Amino acid sequence: MTNKYNVMEQKWQEAWEKSQAYKAENNSTKPKYYALDMFPYPSGSGLHMGHIASYTPGDIISRYKRACGFNVLHPMGYDAFGLPAEQYAIQTGVHPAITTTKSIEGFRATLKKYGFSFDWSREISTCEPDYYKWTQSIFLKLFEKGLAYQKEVPVNWCPALKTVLANDEVIDGKSERGGHPVIRVPMRQWMLKITDYAERLLNDLDKLDWPERTKEGQRNWIGKSEGATVQFKVKGLSDSLEIFTTRPDTIFGATFMVVAPEHPVVKKITTATQNSTVNQYVENTAKKSEVDRKASTDKTGVFTGGFAINPLNQKEIPIWIADYVMMDYGTGAIMAVPGHDERDFEFAQKFDLPILRVLTSDSDLPFTGEGILCNSGPLDGLTKNEAIKKAIAILEKDGIGKKQINYKLRDWLFSRQRYWGEPFPIVQMPDGTLKAVPENELPVVLPEVVNYEPSETGEAPLANNADWVNYKINGVTAKRITDTMPGAAGSSWYFLRYTDPHNQNEAYGKGVAKYWMPVDLYVGGAEHTVGHLLYSRFWTKVLFDAGVCPVDEPFKKLAHQGMILGPDGEKMSKSRGNVIPADDVAQTYGVDALRCYICFLGPMDKDKPWSATGIDGVKRFLDRMHRLVVDEATGSVVANNEALHPEVEKAVHKTIKKITDDIENMSFNTSISQMMILVNELYKHNCKSKKALKPLVQLLQPFAPHLAEELWHQLGGEGLVVTAAWPTFDPALCKDDTATMGVQVNGKMRGTIEIAIDADQDTAVAEALKVSTVAAALNGKTPSKIIYKAGKILNLIGGN
Repeated sequence: MTNKYNVMEQKWQEAWEKSQAYKAENNSTKPKYYALDMFPYPSGSGLHMGHIASYTPGDIISRYKRACGFNVLHPMGYDAFGLPAEQYAIQTGVHPAITTTKSIEGFRATLKKYGFSFDWSREISTCEPDYYKWTQSIFLKLFEKGLAYQKEVPVNWCPALKTVLANDEVIDGKSERGGHPVIRVPMRQWMLKITDYAERLLNDLDKLDWPERTKEGQRNWIGKSEGATVQFKVKGLSDSLEIFTTRPDTIFGATFMVVAPEHPVVKKITTATQNSTVNQYVENTAKKSEVDRKASTDKTGVFTGGFAINPLNQKEIPIWIADYVMMDYGTGAIMAVPGHDERDFEFAQKFDLPILRVLTSDSDLPFTGEGILCNSGPLDGLTKNEAIKKAIAILEKDGIGKKQINYKLRDWLFSRQRYWGEPFPIVQMPDGTLKAVPENELPVVLPEVVNYEPSETGEAPLANNADWVNYKINGVTAKRITDTMPGAAGSSWYFLRYTDPHNQNEAYGKGVAKYWMPVDLYVGGAEHTVGHLLYSRFWTKVLFDAGVCPVDEPFKKLAHQGMILGPDGEKMSKSRGNVIPADDVAQTYGVDALRCYICFLGPMDKDKPWSATGIDGVKRFLDRMHRLVVDEATGSVVANNEALHPEVEKAVHKTIKKITDDIENMSFNTSISQMMILVNELYKHNCKSKKALKPLVQLLQPFAPHLAEELWHQLGGEGLVVTAAWPTFDPALCKDDTATMGVQVNGKMRGTIEIAIDADQDTAVAEALKVSTVAAALNGKTPSKIIYKAGKILNLIGGN
């Protein structure tokens, strides 16, 4: 079914495309503005309401900035290496490139249908060889700088699915997909040394215009803490257990130690009597994901039979293993101070371990506040800060510890045993050393394989292609790396490629990147706080240090859009039956009505429930605007050139100012409300003057571009409204002549008066006395004191 809006939409979309209205220029004397939306993964299910809500804010800002004279870069592309296409390939044998290309074609057509002002000449896809050639090139920079390395790490391995699973894909020890058992096994993986940038990633958050909750999320994820490393000798062995603590002042309260079940020391310290129990616990722990281990409130553990020596008082303390201690976090061992740590206290109570007070307080243990040290030998009587300094001094003097800064942040696990991803441009020589593939051999193209599944032992599908794996170099046969990069690789630098997407000689030209970077506005979901948003900052800093990126932060301003919820107030999902298909809404009401309604629902960054009656109201508003310009019955233009009534003129200028301010603040819901107010004012005065309608149509353009373009054409506007200059306002006409002012009698509100904002006190009092409720409160008496602030308040006090 085609309605009048669909015809109008297609007509103007073709006009915009023909005129290249949204094409950004790399060489321009205009000021630049780079507005970027997080690009989508092109799934077969197509675009949904969430996509439309995500891309509308950036589109409004882009349209507004163009009208304000900026050279705007507003591109679109696809984060195209994804697991769903690979899963489909495993099930059907259809190459992921085929399904991905088909999905991209559908996405592109839908995005154009919604009138988004993307510069389609800069479209990119991360799975194209001419794109991932440069992803591989950037990886080589990381490798050359020692920031990319291989390490054996514990991973979530699902034998049934023959793949490594991310932590969020494992629930209660089983795969989210299929419910298959998952075990933790060591596997050699590529890692990126993001920890080398921890301090800069932390400090540079202060210079970003990002939501505070997002910055705080990254601060917590990086997790800087100051303390000390301490060596605890293992009784009977030459080994020591290193721990990190932020409270070295409480070391005299350490009554036991806990190490991760995977810790290499476990086998050495476990006694014969404890061996069976320890092995069973280690085996059970291997079946749990890291997420499950962290989330569990049930304290479990096993005594190894081994003991450590407290380095400050030489007392023997038992060594336990427990699954809440992670081998790949910190040192994999902790000293437990149950008197002053809630988790240690619960563990000690459950397993009847000693609990000792080393901080004075009036409260029962565990006491986690600050107190004066006690039962701590040379630290007794000291405050927390004094005791920390002295404890570190003792540790360093005796060579058993040192002051240290630690971070929660761990290096980025960067390899996947999957097919659909960027191949690593690295080969392994016969002697085990790793060498980079020469730059002139990039891209290392993803080869064809017979089977998209990993092997039974976890080898990636690429290992099945022997011709590709074997690589001749200097007369010897090396082996290509058969893992592929994670999906986040291509998205960690794509904002740079948009600046110069057709460059065949380098990832982007330095001069072009210097002109466009950083991104002025980045819009996307808060769920990417400690993933993509952190990784992009890391890669940008690496490229900056390499002298090939002009900035060390990619995104100047970040905004998160809220979700469009179902009519029941819940997140839209097929299982709940509350999904509102965007295409159905656009077909019924028109794209512009949908765009405006998404804005009108509420503040951009808040979640908002869908309401069918609400979009009816927005559509009526657009229809009323249309009727101010065109007679719907005859199709003839009814707008005229009459002079504006002073009240209408003021309303127009106030609206221009209000919407200008609203767009700058991304307060789009109030922009729609303000335009509704102006339309009501025009109908009230029966005003159809082009002097009011042309600026109104220009204000409408960022929100409802198709209708705005149609009305601009009907009003005789020059050129396209999407390229017309933003209307200006007269500040003098934005000021109110009168104000509604409250009148108090002895501090109690008794009425209001409408009065000139600069009226003197005698005039204000005279008007106030005409109000019956004010006169009644005074009861005929004359005020003994008057407090008056012009245009704000009048308070009549006392009376004679």
